[in-house]
Amino acid sequence: MISEKDLEELQKIPLDERVKRVEALLETKENPRGFELGLLLALKMGQEIREKKPLGSESGDLVVSWKDRYSEYVIEEAIASAKEFLLHPASIAEKIKAGMDKFNKAPEDAGQDSTGQQNSAESKDQNEAENG
Repeated sequence: MISEKDLEELQKIPLDERVKRVEALLETKENPRGFELGLLLALKMGQEIREKKPLGSESGDLVVSWKDRYSEYVIEEAIASAKEFLLHPASIAEKIKAGMDKFNKAPEDAGQDSTGQQNSAESKDQNEAENG
């Protein structure tokens, strides 16, 4: 998974090098997430914009190449993520931060709300399991 730290590091690197690094990272993944493909797509679109090429002139070919490898759902998620990266980068950063906070949350806290109470759905499941 591409982390918030990874994204911060990417911002310090020239655009062409960012594209190469994300491509290399994705090559190692058997099933990349739409979000990760979206990052690559946004970077490719950024290159087109920077080089004053028509938007989609190269990034469109990238998306077409995905059709043989990924599901329609993953491709749609990638396109939506790329759009978010380009139009609302701050909100993406917040989503990543929130996701990382949730991921880094201690396991003993999982399933509890802010008051430390177990979530009702999990309580129900646990009660059903205990009572057969």
